[in-house]
Amino acid sequence: MSKLQRTLSTYLQFHIKFFFRKYPSLPYVIKWLLISSIIGGLVGTASAGFLMSLQWATDFRESHIWIVAFLPLAGFLVGVLYHHFGKNVEAGNNLLLENIHEPNDTIPLKMAPFVYLGTIVTHFFGGSAGREGTALQMAGTIADQLTKPFRLDKNERKVLLISAMAAGFGSVFGTPLAGAVFGLEVFLIGKIRYNAIFPAFVAAILADIVTNLWKAKHTHYHIDFIPKLEFLPVAYSILAGIVFGICAAAFSKLLHKTGFFFKSKIKYPPLRPVIGGILVAAAVFAMGTTRYIGLGIPAILESFDQSLPFYDFALKMIFTIITLSAGFKGGEVTPLFFIGATLGSALSLVISLPYGLLAGMGFVAVFAGATNTPLACMLMGVELFGAECGVYVAIACVVSYLFSGNNSIYTKQKIGEAKNIRSEHLVDKSFEDV
Repeated sequence: MSKLQRTLSTYLQFHIKFFFRKYPSLPYVIKWLLISSIIGGLVGTASAGFLMSLQWATDFRESHIWIVAFLPLAGFLVGVLYHHFGKNVEAGNNLLLENIHEPNDTIPLKMAPFVYLGTIVTHFFGGSAGREGTALQMAGTIADQLTKPFRLDKNERKVLLISAMAAGFGSVFGTPLAGAVFGLEVFLIGKIRYNAIFPAFVAAILADIVTNLWKAKHTHYHIDFIPKLEFLPVAYSILAGIVFGICAAAFSKLLHKTGFFFKSKIKYPPLRPVIGGILVAAAVFAMGTTRYIGLGIPAILESFDQSLPFYDFALKMIFTIITLSAGFKGGEVTPLFFIGATLGSALSLVISLPYGLLAGMGFVAVFAGATNTPLACMLMGVELFGAECGVYVAIACVVSYLFSGNNSIYTKQKIGEAKNIRSEHLVDKSFEDV
């Protein structure tokens, strides 16, 4: 090497070091921009495929109602699949949360196809379930395979899984901002991991863009009238938020208690969805309606256009709790949207607020109370319904979060900071221990 080359090399090294000292965050930004872009592309594509498959399954079921009679058999086959080949991934979303808290081995890749197949089967044959659980598990599984190639340590792997959950949630609902905050907020109540903010937002936004590029359809909602912000509407919003919080707590408690009942009474796991499937199928044919199975999107849209009866939310809650407690796959969140929206719409009969606004408030507030993610739900309300309803949505979400108590649909969710002083002894405990 000549003297000139050595001089140039020294000069470049000096300025590179100086540049990185001046901008110390740049290596972090470059690294996580790359990783988050890969997550966004893969998860966005997976979410698009899942949403299209789900729409096909729903359309086929609604055109061939007789297929609901085979729900018990379908549940048995999925139960056998998980019992013999998928025990290590059966925990679902709780497995993701557990790995964020205490990173263990890489999540098995089979989790993604297993939960995808299980959820499509649930919807195809008429179970009452959602889609967020599947999106999160597929996203977490896909992203976790990047841990070894990028040689991520335990702390970086936590960021990876948070970003994956953000991407999965944001892309499946078309709410990237809410998805990013959900990923940051859901695993540890009361605390946010700020070193994951950049990757979470990048992954969620890119995943949503990719899902839209694949032309996967999201449902659009509209609130016709939003009253002026005054004392009485605010007071009514607080009252509604209390009802939503109690509803969220009831759903979480009943879900866990019913699940425990199935496990204690039926020792062979594949038989649990058989019994659950018989109950759901029998109810569908006895009632002569498919209103309370599947995602329930038509009923959710209806809740924004008129006041609905109070039994709508209760029946959806029963159908969903039986379906999921028995071991069928899918998420809880879209059913929570149904429960909250129809409950809100029904409350318009006794609370002087527009049914559309109450439906929107309930849509996100019951979800906020059941998952302890009020910030994500506020953003979701703004993304789905517009900024004009933001204050009302925020009030409902915060009040629901407070009145839902120490309950959650995710047993591995931990309490990082208590909701109130009296609950401080629960800090650092998961809801499995509460």
